[in-house]
Amino acid sequence: MTLPRRLALLAALFPVTALAAPVQLFDHISISPDGSRLLSLEEPAGDSAQPDTSRPVLYTLPSGTRSNLSLCHGCEASSFAWRRDGQALAYVLKDPSVKTLSVWQADRDGRHAVQVLTFKGTLQSLSYGPKGQLGVLAIENAHRQPGAMEAGAPPSGEINAQIDEQRIATIENGRLNWQSPADLYVYEYDWRPDGQGFVATAAPGNGDDHWWIAKLHAIENDHDTVLYTPPQQQQLNLPRVSPDGTKVSFIGGLMSDYGAIGGDAYTLDLTKPGAQPVNLTPGLKATVTDLSWDCGPSLIATGLKGDRSVIWSLQGGLRPLWEEAMMLSNGRSEPSLSCAGQHTAIIRQSFEKAPEVAAGPIGQWKPVNRDNAALPPHLKARSLTWKSDGYSVQGWLLEPLKRKPGVEQNGKVPMIVYVHGGPSSASNPRYFRDNSKLAMALLNAGYDVFMPNPRGSYGQGEAFTAANRRDFGHGDLRDILRGVDMAEKVAPIDDHRLGLTGFSYGGYMTMWSVTQTDRFHAAVAGAGIANWLSYYGENNIDSWMLPFFGKSVYDDPDIYAHSSPILYIRQAHTPTFIYVGSADEECPMPQSQEFFHALQTLHVPSSLVIYPGQGHGMSSPQAWDDAVQRTIHWFDRYLVK
Repeated sequence: MTLPRRLALLAALFPVTALAAPVQLFDHISISPDGSRLLSLEEPAGDSAQPDTSRPVLYTLPSGTRSNLSLCHGCEASSFAWRRDGQALAYVLKDPSVKTLSVWQADRDGRHAVQVLTFKGTLQSLSYGPKGQLGVLAIENAHRQPGAMEAGAPPSGEINAQIDEQRIATIENGRLNWQSPADLYVYEYDWRPDGQGFVATAAPGNGDDHWWIAKLHAIENDHDTVLYTPPQQQQLNLPRVSPDGTKVSFIGGLMSDYGAIGGDAYTLDLTKPGAQPVNLTPGLKATVTDLSWDCGPSLIATGLKGDRSVIWSLQGGLRPLWEEAMMLSNGRSEPSLSCAGQHTAIIRQSFEKAPEVAAGPIGQWKPVNRDNAALPPHLKARSLTWKSDGYSVQGWLLEPLKRKPGVEQNGKVPMIVYVHGGPSSASNPRYFRDNSKLAMALLNAGYDVFMPNPRGSYGQGEAFTAANRRDFGHGDLRDILRGVDMAEKVAPIDDHRLGLTGFSYGGYMTMWSVTQTDRFHAAVAGAGIANWLSYYGENNIDSWMLPFFGKSVYDDPDIYAHSSPILYIRQAHTPTFIYVGSADEECPMPQSQEFFHALQTLHVPSSLVIYPGQGHGMSSPQAWDDAVQRTIHWFDRYLVK
């Protein structure tokens, strides 16, 4: 239920005012297979209010010499892929002046670009095969961009009469040669080393909805064979075929969103028909978030262990190679690497250290650029750990370096609890560029911000991630409240001036919490869920609910009622501001309307804002800007008097 650029958009919202110095952000990095070039997708410093303005930059390694990839004016490049010899680069180009996408191939320095495809539809996940051929995931004549985060089209006519299908194709002689069946929606794929076929995660039917029931497939020449059918409680991500073609690795776990990756590491023997996957990390008190065969001689895993990013070797068992309390990624929302043999590339950052791109052997990275090297910290962060029902729970307490006059009263300060989306996700240490992140806006307004990772989150292992299954709102709320107790022990927090906010699952937890406790004196719920029973029939991705609730609402309505805020609404007294996009398919607008209607009927101070045309991703900077300003004003009204 979170955002694909997901968790980066949900755990981080909204623009208002800039910090003193502009911050260069890096959205994606990819090191060439020969380790000589590094592509970085970068947001120009100072342009946080303009999404999708990222520019591709090429670095020569190890010197760090940089050059911009030459694009047409206003064009956007995405889905970068290196040829396996490192001598060519391909990418998808979107030109706003035309209605088609194109694929271009350039040399390793981004020069001498040649167009190899023009296509009407969507294109993503470009990759080179072992013989230099280009593969891609494509939807011909797509109705909209794929993904439940996108704004839904206004319903009309016969529903589900036509469903987009995303297929694997190869680019040959200026056209697409389809490789996967037309009735199968493919989410991810990897080439077999002989270039004859693929291993992929896929499911028939509605692509937005059916990822939670996707299976592992072998695909070749428009035919597919199911390799592995996971149990209901396990979703699959990152299928990666070993260099010798004998195995496929993947991450399997309880996941609430496509693209928000976490679980255990598995391998499946491709030489033995009917073989079952082997769990390489059973009982691990951490979450595997990335896998690669390209980092060296063995399978390498990256993950989250409490407040730390970790890298392991999985050769002959689990062996830690590096760990540190910072966020390390290739641009994703979870820890990850870009690999090329013994060389890796990373974006590293923390709450107090601005992001930088670095490259080198694992743990021996050296900066590729120093765009943000002079930027100072603009908040104080500390990791907190506490016990709750036998679990060890972690979270982050953030404090502003300077506090607005009047916020501190009698030596104590107000605090906003900010619950992440998901629930299969985590609040990770990321440098806040400016008020484009809600947490930074709250800090600038003078509030301490507490970001807990309660049960259901990543970072403590699969048992912890699954611990709120069939128990939404109960155990996780206990974890959060005990985390607030811990924050009040280590900082001068005013228990009478606590606020609560969150988006998506965090929005649900906000709605739920105000029906369970009066401890919070103001609340802001973004795209929340008020009534799981009605929600089941309103959202466009109800397949995600089966792994978490066990059965459909029609087969077990009591478990849905067990966690529905609306059934406890008479216990709500907390002033609550609610906002949502009118075209949200993940957490539909009627859920917010239902909660607001109940609060109004019961004379609880409340406000509802609906942003027209916005989906779950809330892509409009103006909508985010308005939502964050209203959020700050709401908390100021009730917590700073």
